[in-house]
Amino acid sequence: MDFITTKNNRRTMKMTKKAITLSLGLVVMGSASFAQSLADAKKALDAEQYQKAASMLKNLVNTQASKGENYYNLGEVYLRMDYVDSARAVFTKGVTADPKNSLNYIGLGEADLASNNATSAKTNFAKAVEISSKKDWIPQLYIGKAYTNAEKPDFEAALPYLQKAEELDANDKDAETFIALGDYYALQKKNSEALQNYMRAGNINETILRAPVQIGRMYKESRAFTESEQQLKEVIAKDPNYGPAYREIAELYMQWALQMATEFPAKSAQAIENYKKYIDLTDNSYESKLRYAQFLFYAKDFKTLEEVTSALAATNPNDPKALVVSRLRGYSAFENKNYPKSLEYMNDFFAKVKDQNRIVASDYLYLGKAQSQNKLDSLALINLTKAVEMDSTSVEALADVAKSFYDAKNWTKAIAAYDVVNKYNPHGKGSLYNYFYQGLASYFLYAQGYSAKTNPSKDILVKGDAALANVLKDAPTTIDVHLWRARINNLMDSDTDPKGLKLPFYQQYLDSAEVRIAKSIQPAPPVKNMVEAYNQIAGFAAYKEDKAKAKLYWDKALALDPQNATALEGIKSLTAPAPKAPVKKK
Repeated sequence: MDFITTKNNRRTMKMTKKAITLSLGLVVMGSASFAQSLADAKKALDAEQYQKAASMLKNLVNTQASKGENYYNLGEVYLRMDYVDSARAVFTKGVTADPKNSLNYIGLGEADLASNNATSAKTNFAKAVEISSKKDWIPQLYIGKAYTNAEKPDFEAALPYLQKAEELDANDKDAETFIALGDYYALQKKNSEALQNYMRAGNINETILRAPVQIGRMYKESRAFTESEQQLKEVIAKDPNYGPAYREIAELYMQWALQMATEFPAKSAQAIENYKKYIDLTDNSYESKLRYAQFLFYAKDFKTLEEVTSALAATNPNDPKALVVSRLRGYSAFENKNYPKSLEYMNDFFAKVKDQNRIVASDYLYLGKAQSQNKLDSLALINLTKAVEMDSTSVEALADVAKSFYDAKNWTKAIAAYDVVNKYNPHGKGSLYNYFYQGLASYFLYAQGYSAKTNPSKDILVKGDAALANVLKDAPTTIDVHLWRARINNLMDSDTDPKGLKLPFYQQYLDSAEVRIAKSIQPAPPVKNMVEAYNQIAGFAAYKEDKAKAKLYWDKALALDPQNATALEGIKSLTAPAPKAPVKKK
């Protein structure tokens, strides 16, 4: 599922990982009402109600402007919504407002990691440790989680901080320490260690739902679908309003559907139902609707996807994430056979792309397919080739375009397209047909030039013969391939001093054809093809003055087609004083 932007494609994982970055053990100073408000904001953040959390935290920043925790948590909201610049601005204000609080330096380090600036992140993390108490495990914990939860996790950097946090939290006061360690191990597929730490977190604080949700996620990623379902249903039973559990079980059902084709209709329906519950329980914001749109693509609900993305495009066309909306509109319109709109949306997507690294293989794939459906075959070939070069699983679409070139008798483009197809799909689905049509296209391209006396290169025939030979490697009983190899080798041979390159292939065709006839295997070989083979072998035998063999094969041709002119003339020629040169073409 790597067709959404690199960031967005991992958003679900990032949300799951990052939604545990706020410790319930934060020391909050001030009045009881302030403590409750911050606790409520963190609860909303943990439940992935980002708009609600942001609203509460903005209010706290305004009313308690000297409290660094408020800025940090607001910055975390922005990070999870992928607004890195906004997060950095809030963290910077937090440092100014509360310079002795380490949290906003950690936030700046997280923003640095999100911007691929590991050096600056290290500097900010070091500053956070410098100004914090040597007995405070929170900075160590958060830095460890920052490295773990980064787009490209740095497990080597994370571990010393997580271990130090566990050491300082000697009395196991903070369940978040063990959730962080569980995440650290789960991301590395070290499931035993992960499960142990998640269970320790649950023993410390049974009210934290993030730990059992993570256990359910871990089961899902191990494809233990039944166990994952049971685990997540238990979380929902404890708190039917905990949104992340519905998201996780929705993704479980979606993965279940994709792994087991027979389960797809039922499980994908369950997936969509639970994701809708997740949306309803969170903030129903632009961001959450966008996540829902991405999920609809996975579930192949393209009709709903086109409706949702159209609404998103109309709601906030200038949002930074409008790029993803254009992408999904193009994808869904194509799947709904709305090809002109698909091309319009995909062109809009590419026009908006500023960073080429955000383009994935499926973008070129859908652009190319939309161009093909709109009869822009040359452009389609270019973009589908790019898609296949990035991801060979896109090759089937390029094979369709190659066949369209073949059907249109555009032999040159067909051969070029099949070159790419066969390079990236030498033995995959449809490969025999791809080699076969490339072989035939090569024959027709050369024959076209030969007839027009343009002196075409015989390299064309060599490529075609090699393509047909590849068919016979996996399907040696495909008799028509022998016939086409005979025709290609006939053209490959010298006009003035032929070597009989065609002979073994015509004979192989006849041997197979005669077996099919003897055993009444259907479909029976066409008479005209067998007559062609008999005439070609007879003609070359006559050229070599082997009159007995020539007569034998011409007689066989006449047995099938008594009025065949080539065979009748051949029999007559056997009494002539000099042999005729063999006919070049059939």
